Amino acid sequence: MLLLQDPHTEWIRTTLFIRIRDASHQENRPHGIDYEKNYYESLVIVLDTLEQCLSSQPKDTARYDDTMNVKLLLREICQFIDLPNENPMVHQLKNLASKVLFALSLNNFGAVFSRISARLQELSSCSDESPDLSDIELIQYINVDILRLVKIFQESISKFRVLRKHVHLTLMFSLEKAIWNWMDTYPQEFADLQKTPNEDLAKCCDSLFDLLDSFAESNKRKAAVWPLQIMLLVISPKVLEEVINADQGAPCSPKHTKKKSFIDSVKKALNPHTSSRQLTEAAAVTCVKLCKMSTYINNLDSNNVVFSLVQNVIQELKSLCFSPLKPFTRGQSFGSQDIELTIDCFVSCFRINPHNNEALKICLNPNSHLNFHFVLISSLYRIVTQPRLHWWPQIEIVYNKSGELRAMFTDTLNRVTQGYGTHTPLKMIP
Repeated sequence: MLLLQDPHTEWIRTTLFIRIRDASHQENRPHGIDYEKNYYESLVIVLDTLEQCLSSQPKDTARYDDTMNVKLLLREICQFIDLPNENPMVHQLKNLASKVLFALSLNNFGAVFSRISARLQELSSCSDESPDLSDIELIQYINVDILRLVKIFQESISKFRVLRKHVHLTLMFSLEKAIWNWMDTYPQEFADLQKTPNEDLAKCCDSLFDLLDSFAESNKRKAAVWPLQIMLLVISPKVLEEVINADQGAPCSPKHTKKKSFIDSVKKALNPHTSSRQLTEAAAVTCVKLCKMSTYINNLDSNNVVFSLVQNVIQELKSLCFSPLKPFTRGQSFGSQDIELTIDCFVSCFRINPHNNEALKICLNPNSHLNFHFVLISSLYRIVTQPRLHWWPQIEIVYNKSGELRAMFTDTLNRVTQGYGTHTPLKMIP
């Protein structure tokens, strides 16, 4: 451990990492399966060691005194973040590189933020139809507490109006990921926020919500902005409380009219009989985000308006995500994303009301679509492995379903075995 905490060792690892990567670009380098395998394994070892070195440092402890060293490492790591997911080895490298970036940003946030800010500035005057957005995507992988989140919001707001549409989409997705990272890394800050709102954050959320609202001119754009908008409202508890209580006749400021209209639109769109398919799908995604965020609020805080909003939408949401007729889907291009969304929905429903087993019954049904079986196993695995907030229900609640789970595993094994014998492999997910 002392070796891992030595800053000189970190620099050696960084230099070794760069030399290994550079070796792959030499014209006369060896070729072949073994060389490529050894090359990737070397990168994995160094990336993993770098992540351990950086993660072992306490917050606000500057271990890299030389700013240039940080910038050099950041530049190299960014190249791996931007790799296309061509094969499992590349996916592993990207995953490790994102962990290194997360650890690096803990004590070197300024260097990472400067890179993001500089790229936003360049993009604000860029006419290129396909600009490099990888530096904007760094927002998805960095360690942010509430102060850093505010800083990223402020920078994004200042540039939002002059950015092009495709940059908006990447920025919105990245900001959403940043909020989740903050909630997962600093859940107590989110809990405290529900009781004592942060004025700077509330101001940012208000400005960003309005910018997104002006961006959402079509159903397609609403589908892109609604998930982030609901998240902004949840981290603006006083505003959300005013908007929700207006339904019971409480006064609501005119400046929150758009927010109330947004909430009403989402609830209406959740009913497929009163809305277009595109808006219903957007509402489903939005409400899954809402339900997931609600699980980060202590259930003893029963007066929190987030819970009442969740109760207004959760039944229709489950009907959409867990229809016995077919799994929720927005089309083939969203295959893995829709699976992940359904997993989030299952886990959230379990944490909101663990004794309501409607979704569990559908996923356990041997006649249900195989995607539901995959969702169930993935959800249970997440419930077991995700760092647990003390009010989250534990997995023991579903122990009485172990016999049905075992039967499902046996059935799947038999199908796979039969498929292997006939050269028709079983396809689990799109």
